[in-house]
Formats: sequence, C-alpha cells, structure tokens
Amino acid sequence: MKNITYLDHAATTPMDKNVLKAMEPYFSKISANAGSLHQAGRESKKAVVEARKSVAKVLNCKAEEIIFTGSGTESDNMAILGVARAFLLGLGNRIFSAAQPVFPDPFASKKFIPSSSPSLLAARVIVSNIEHHAVLFPAEQLEKEGFKLDLLKVNSDGLVAPDDLRKLITDETILISVMYANNEIGTIQPVAEIGKIIKEIKEDRQKRGINTPIYFHTDACQSAGYLDLDVQKLGVDLLTLNGSKIYGPKGTGVLYVRIGTKIEPLVFGGGQENGKRSGTENLPGIVGLAKALEVSQKKRKSEFSRETKLRNYFIKKVLQAIPKVVLNGSSDKRLPNNINVSILDVEGEAMLLWLDKHGICVSTGSACDSQSLEPSHVILALGRPYEYANGNLRFTLGRSTTKKDLDCVLKVLPKIVGDLRKISPVNVKI
Repeated sequence: MKNITYLDHAATTPMDKNVLKAMEPYFSKISANAGSLHQAGRESKKAVVEARKSVAKVLNCKAEEIIFTGSGTESDNMAILGVARAFLLGLGNRIFSAAQPVFPDPFASKKFIPSSSPSLLAARVIVSNIEHHAVLFPAEQLEKEGFKLDLLKVNSDGLVAPDDLRKLITDETILISVMYANNEIGTIQPVAEIGKIIKEIKEDRQKRGINTPIYFHTDACQSAGYLDLDVQKLGVDLLTLNGSKIYGPKGTGVLYVRIGTKIEPLVFGGGQENGKRSGTENLPGIVGLAKALEVSQKKRKSEFSRETKLRNYFIKKVLQAIPKVVLNGSSDKRLPNNINVSILDVEGEAMLLWLDKHGICVSTGSACDSQSLEPSHVILALGRPYEYANGNLRFTLGRSTTKKDLDCVLKVLPKIVGDLRKISPVNVKI
C-alpha cells in the first residue's frame, strides 16, 4: 500500500485530521445516549444540538430542518419515498373525510377526490435520467406503487434544460429531483434556476386554487466541498449530503427538509430526529460530519481554483497523449475535481486493473456500481454508444492531489492503453 496515487475522491475521501480530532472525545469520554435524561446523556445531546446548528449555518436554514441519517443513500431514499408516501397518506385522509358514511373503496370513484387534488394513479414524480441510483431506484419503486415517473433527459453534455423541465411539470407533479452535480461526469446543474421555476409554479397553482404540493429535492453529496449550499438561494425543499464525500466519517448523512414539507420516515422506533429517523444517534459521526462540512466550506473556494487548474492540465495532456479519447460531460460546467473520459477500443475495467498495479486508484463510473456488469447509465444518457461506456474511466482529484500525481498517471496510461489496444478486437470509429 506504499506510493498510492489516489484519484478516486468521488468514491470517498480520507478523513480530515481536524475532523478526527473533533470526533475523538465522543468515542469514549462523552459517549452516553443523547436521549438519556441524566447528566451524561444531556452532554451528548448538547453535542448533537451544536452539530445541527453548525450544519444549519452552512445551509442557511433552521436547525430543526436538519435530519441526521446514516448515509447519503438513506437521505436520498427518505426524500423520494418519504415525500411521495406522505402525499399518499394526505390524499387518503382527504378522500376518507369526503366519503359517505358507508366506507367505500377510496380509489373506486373519483367523486371522493377533491378536484384540486390528483388521484394516486395520477400523481407524478420527475427525476433526471443521470441521477445516482440512490434516487433512481426509489423513484422506480414509487412507479411500482402506482405513481407516474417522468424522466428528465439531459443533453450531450449531461446538462438538464430548465425549459424541458417546465414542459414536463403538470398539475399532478408532486416531487422533482435533480442532482446538484453528477457523481460520474461532474456536470453542475442549474439548480437555482430550477428552484425559481418551481416557485413560479407553486404560486400559479395557488392562484388557480390547486392545493397539490410540489417539492424540489437535490442530491448535493458531490457538491459540498466546492459549491454554495445556501438552500434559500438554491430554492430547494430537500437537500442531501453525506460525510464520506467531504473528508468526514463514512456512514453519516444529512437530509435538509424545509419546514412545511410533508415527509414520512423510513425508520421507526424511538422517535429520534424529531420522529423522522429513529435510532440511537451516531454521536461521533454526527460531530464529525458537522466539522467536515464546516472545514469543507472554508476551503471550497481555494480548492475549487486549485483543483480546476489541475483538472484542466490533466484533460489537456490526456487528449494530447492518447488518440481516440472523448471527454464526457461539460467542459466548463463541471466540478473542479472531475475528469471522466471514454478511451475507445479498451475496456475500462482492464485499464483500472493495470493502473492499480502501478498504485493508481481510479474508477469506472460510479464506485457504487463497480460490481455491476451493466454499462454506465450516465454515459448512455449522453447519447453515447455502448462502446463509450465500456471504455469509461473517472479520475477525481482531492485536497492532497498534486501535479506530480497526475504526471505519474500520464507516464503509464498511454502505454497501458497502447498495449491493451493491441489485443482488443474492437475498433470504434469516431
């Protein structure tokens, strides 16, 4: 494990030493259950309260709008499933309150459904077609439960068009999820512009007497170390973060839920997190996540600038050194640490393994999908053919990345590609 060149920061990040220092007392010295009423419990509770305030300060929201979870995946699932199921429960209550004394089948007749509210079978959810599977799979689950799923397509650069979204929204749309920045190709979406559109639609519905709610969620897990997370500026109702992407502890997450957003919990039990996420609080993890977010936001502007220069240097050199290489995603509207390329006539997995033999850690698309044999849904969503997804490599930089690290890759990658192409039966024309 010596001389490792780690270029897989989108998969996870090493823990910041300041984060570890902040967490240390809460592993043993201050370790009581935050729900206990005794002095030790109150001390733990105080740490959770302070962490919640710290996260809320970064997001420019109220502390009570912060829910601590076990991962970004859990937060995404809670946002998608929780909002939709809360709508279903609310719809059911409205149906039953309007029903006749004889208890009917609530979906047997539309006469029991207020005209200003869609039936379950008409309720719609919109997600972009390059979302992380932590959003796509829950959305597909809702489709199985009777909701209508609309996929918002991206262009060849991996960007959504706000006007395309506007056309997809109907009076039956209850939830929209568009990620702030993509985990595979790094494209940064116009979230604030989308937020303004949704605000306009909410106001229009009110004027027309339509009381169907519409909520906006964004997965900001990859964005936290680089972009502004002010939820007021973004205009979102729900926002997902996790600790492992911001040099914090793994197994920690945050879901911001704007006051007034109806959401059902996924986990039931002791009623922690204001009844939205039961389970004894992960005290060291919560403290560590809050500290990691604080540090990341302080460093984000300087790291954005530094890593952008490294990213552009690496992209230029790779395109010069290796023929038949295509950059995936926008050349400018992308995270500063993300380089995603398709190296044609070679399998991405083969390149990854050969780079690994040289001590270089990279990824083929999303690390969460690395065990799957399916091609990247993100690359295919760009309109690229299967061969582009097959030859996909993702390099993601971090705080410790230097030009020397990138030169190390540039020294060995052209030869690896050349050797693999000699035995490859594929010859893609571009």
